[in-house]
Amino acid sequence: MFPFVKLSDGVITLRPFEFGEEGELYNAVLESLPELNPWMSWATERYTVDVARDYIAVSRAEWSRGGLYAFALTNAETNQIIGGCGLSHFHPIYKFCNLGYWVRTSRHGNGYAGRAAKLAAKFAFEKADAIRAEIVIAVGNEASRRVAEKIGAHDEGILLNRMTVREKIYDAHMFSLLPSDFGLTTRL
Repeated sequence: MFPFVKLSDGVITLRPFEFGEEGELYNAVLESLPELNPWMSWATERYTVDVARDYIAVSRAEWSRGGLYAFALTNAETNQIIGGCGLSHFHPIYKFCNLGYWVRTSRHGNGYAGRAAKLAAKFAFEKADAIRAEIVIAVGNEASRRVAEKIGAHDEGILLNRMTVREKIYDAHMFSLLPSDFGLTTRL
């Protein structure tokens, strides 16, 4: 378990989603639904303000338990939500976690997802005792694959039948980030 934090590189800030901003989260998701829907199980036409509110409540509770670090990806100056980034599925023995990210459609092309992924991975290594962050991307999700490549994530190949999105089974690209990618020493 780690207390709520804000991480920033001066351009973006990652912070826990806050109670009361479900409308802003909903609007960001709604704007991006055509791009998110094929790749994210949660991104459906049934996504509502209530779903966003519940997600915020659950993500804050899970943060307190150390099971999920769900970050609002915000503009560092305006605090506007421009997407999300999360660390999840922490393996208690092997010390790896999953790293995911998304950016609202109107803010694509600014490098925000890559910035967020790097900040979150560094947090995982420095504060959450991870020794590996995995970025698992469905084959066909070219935008997410390009982000992983641009930030220098290690391309470890394609895993067959690795993930599902609703009723569809996907092979997936496996990328990873390691403490050494940030000049950190791997520690147990």
